Amino acid sequence: MKKMPCVFVREFHADGSFTLTDEVTPGCLWVFQGEGVATRKWDGTACLYKDGKLWARYDAKRGKTPPPGWVPCEPAADPITGHWPGWVPVEEEEPGSLRQPQYKHHREALLRARFWAKEPGGSPLGWAYPLVEGMTYELIGPGVQNNPEGFDRLTLVPHGEGILYELNLRTFADLRAFLEQVNIEGIVFHHPDGRMAKIRRADFGFPWGAKKGRAA
Repeated sequence: MKKMPCVFVREFHADGSFTLTDEVTPGCLWVFQGEGVATRKWDGTACLYKDGKLWARYDAKRGKTPPPGWVPCEPAADPITGHWPGWVPVEEEEPGSLRQPQYKHHREALLRARFWAKEPGGSPLGWAYPLVEGMTYELIGPGVQNNPEGFDRLTLVPHGEGILYELNLRTFADLRAFLEQVNIEGIVFHHPDGRMAKIRRADFGFPWGAKKGRAA
């Protein structure tokens, strides 16, 4: 999963902070021409389901040495931010295993998704979504990024889930007003040809935090 551009140009400063401008990022004009679909940006960690197994996102930014099996999504790191995203295969082992402890939540979510896939009628209340070869997901729930979405179960949510039908106008002012009123991490625009772009509450300086006690 390649690093998504922000729909507006961000002017970065020496201390790592940035200022959001109303200038459209090159290559993102399609968003403001009404093309593509606006969807909710989920706040967790990205995953890929491929070859019948789950892959975790790993960013080899600023010269970080990636773990064995890492597959980059880009030929080189971003020259400005230093980000270099890629995928690492998650080993499937029994719960409680000491190997790859950082991916214990990935394994639990995968087991849950596989379990509910076998149940008649599928999963209740969206606790698990179908596993589709080649699809990317957002792992959300307790223990993941401080669980800002407030889910009470580990869940693999497909990217593109949660279409924002109410988001019709696409200008700097419209997007700012929408994210000021709607308490979500951000918006991801999906073009039919596979291009994606995003905008977050944080880009406008709006706070974003945990909403505890909500079931997935």
